[in-house]
Amino acid sequence: MSNRWVAIVNPAAGGGRCGARAATSLAALRARGLPLEEVRTTGPGDAVTRVRDLARQGVARFVAVGGDGTAFEVVNGLFGPGAPTWTSRPVLGILPLGTGNSFLRDFAIRDEASALEALARRATRACDVLRIAHDGGETYSLNLVGVGFTAVAGALTNRRFKRLGAAGYVLAVVQTTLALEAPVFPLRIDGGARDERPAILLSFCNSRCTAGAMQMAPHADPSDGQLDVIRVGPRSRLAFLRAFPSIFRGTHVTLPGIEESRARRVDFDLDAALDCMIDGEVRRLRPTSIEVVPSALEIVS
Repeated sequence: MSNRWVAIVNPAAGGGRCGARAATSLAALRARGLPLEEVRTTGPGDAVTRVRDLARQGVARFVAVGGDGTAFEVVNGLFGPGAPTWTSRPVLGILPLGTGNSFLRDFAIRDEASALEALARRATRACDVLRIAHDGGETYSLNLVGVGFTAVAGALTNRRFKRLGAAGYVLAVVQTTLALEAPVFPLRIDGGARDERPAILLSFCNSRCTAGAMQMAPHADPSDGQLDVIRVGPRSRLAFLRAFPSIFRGTHVTLPGIEESRARRVDFDLDAALDCMIDGEVRRLRPTSIEVVPSALEIVS
């Protein structure tokens, strides 16, 4: 395994703020002894290709510089099609200079300053990864996979409100509530009975937060070998809006009609593709399963 550290910088993250700030932050890390090389991406999907090629060359230590979407691409370069078979866990640090910073909250990193301190120390913690199988192949997730309301609101956020950060997601939630639906997503949890109950949303979580500080799965642990399944059953628009603020405290899971459970694998029986929100990125997929890959990665913590 190579001793090289490579920073994958998404200069477009955070509305272009990442590109302006990354050089100073990386220089500070080099001054503290972290020997970082730098690769700047040129567009969507470029980080996946760059990381995959570097991993094939033996590089196993990366820093994703950007938002949750940048980390998502780096992870899919590490584990997606064409990636090497790892004999020891690759290492990922994240420098949150983009719009969202949800995943790192489980690793006591809330801002750029705490991320820089963690990267300078280079202490790591084992972390699970979610593998989503679908008609197009496989996609990997660090944070969560959501279908239903969250995916619809996520698509709207990316289309209209992304520049506003967490506030933009709140606006998208309000607008999506006006057309509230509770579709059926047939599934089986850990090989159990087929579940055909309607749901406003289903969220399959590796870590606690989404869209910044929203605690979608308040009891999730990204190193426990399980995903947390959050189901929100049918309710009125008014009841949904009234319940929404509780997600910031993680108390929504105590409300009637909201279920919290754990699983190692979820299998789907869907008739067609649908919008799926994966680590803040919306993809049109027909997922067939989501399963936990335990301790697949080391996260700088």
